[in-house]
Amino acid sequence: MSLSTLSIATLRKQLCAGEITPSDILEDLISSIEKTNPEVGSYLSWDVEAARQAAKQADISLPLGGIPIAIKDNINVLGEPCTCASKFLENAYTAPYDASVITKLKEAGAIPFGRANMDEFAMGSTTDNSALQQTNNPHDLTRVVGGSSGGSAAAVASHTAIAALGSDTGGSIRQPASHCGVVGLKPSYGRISRYGLVAFASSLDQIGPLTKTVEDAALLLNAMCGHDPADSTSLNEPVPDFTKALHRGVKGLKIGLPKEYFVDGIDPRIREAVLATAKKLEDAGAELVDISLPHTDYVVATYYILAPAEASSNLSRYDGIRYGNRTKNPDKLIDVYRKSRAEGFGPEVKRRIILGTYVLSSGYSDKYYLKAQKARTLIREDFISAFKEVDVILSPTTPTAAPLHGAHSDDPLQEYMADLFTIAANLAGICGISVPAGTIKEGDSKLPMGVQLLGPHLGEEQLLQVAAAVEQQ
Repeated sequence: MSLSTLSIATLRKQLCAGEITPSDILEDLISSIEKTNPEVGSYLSWDVEAARQAAKQADISLPLGGIPIAIKDNINVLGEPCTCASKFLENAYTAPYDASVITKLKEAGAIPFGRANMDEFAMGSTTDNSALQQTNNPHDLTRVVGGSSGGSAAAVASHTAIAALGSDTGGSIRQPASHCGVVGLKPSYGRISRYGLVAFASSLDQIGPLTKTVEDAALLLNAMCGHDPADSTSLNEPVPDFTKALHRGVKGLKIGLPKEYFVDGIDPRIREAVLATAKKLEDAGAELVDISLPHTDYVVATYYILAPAEASSNLSRYDGIRYGNRTKNPDKLIDVYRKSRAEGFGPEVKRRIILGTYVLSSGYSDKYYLKAQKARTLIREDFISAFKEVDVILSPTTPTAAPLHGAHSDDPLQEYMADLFTIAANLAGICGISVPAGTIKEGDSKLPMGVQLLGPHLGEEQLLQVAAAVEQQ
């Protein structure tokens, strides 16, 4: 069996037993990338020689010693390109430092290897918004991988990565995890440092893992969590060993089923898969509780005011002056700004900058931005109330399986609605995970689908406990 198909936990056992070396894992992974990446397109770049040197020097006594990890191309790794899948940064920016999560992974012995494709500046739900290349679903190359961490999910699913890092602003880890049939975890806001993550919407962004198993997600979470003085939003909270919760089962736990997440528009096969998962959890000793999240109807509208508003501010630094691509032969200074941004940003990024600038503009900020902040508070309070009744919430991750490339190219709103079930977790700052739950038959293809579990803020331990039970079922 190819080493690239194995989980972190399995590879670590073989490494510690002396059956394999870090170089064996890396060479197998390189071979898999060379064979599979041309048709899947998970990676934008990779530095083979640097990774080989790191593998030779890897300390296998460390928790992740010798394990290569793919990195979404909006997370800084010293000496590596960080393009955010945008022409603005292509061949124009090399990371001068390691993001805090990369420092922590290296300290745990992991080897960052490969820059995974994504929607440009993490804006999108398909990865088709990448300005640099297309990524295809390993289960059906005519379909999208989800986004924005699509390259990371596709790499894990196609066994061109043992595991990967992504970022999640409105579902960008969980949604592609569902479409590709892997595990995707969005930790609570503040649980993992965002220092070194290229900002999209700073109050929503969170780094997290995409893995082959729930146990692997717990292993990576162990390594990445912890307070970071470089990030003012990083919480100084104790970090448990998340792997210890994985075998506790679900007996006595209360699982919430929100009525607003089982509405018209969901593929009935996904609805059935979620309800079947709920029944299995009940059979294992959990109690099912019907709950309500009454402000769910406002989630998408709220998100698409707040996230673009923050993006408009964060992306103002890309001006053709400080770094990134600069337009050729401008007539005057204003042309540097206008033409550099017009040439550097893709359609979806421009759309969100324009929308964000509008809702922040004089005369409209109270009407839109302030009202959206009030709606966000109500959405957060929905979850606070719900978690007084239940331990974990169960729902679909996405309303449908992976769509065909270009299915929503003429209707961005339909793409935005694909994040209906994932956005709320970011608005509320809580944790969430997508776990594979079978496949859907579409023509000759079997497309993965996932179920989503949501836990309270800093509730990752119990969230992983239930996720492991779902995986075992």
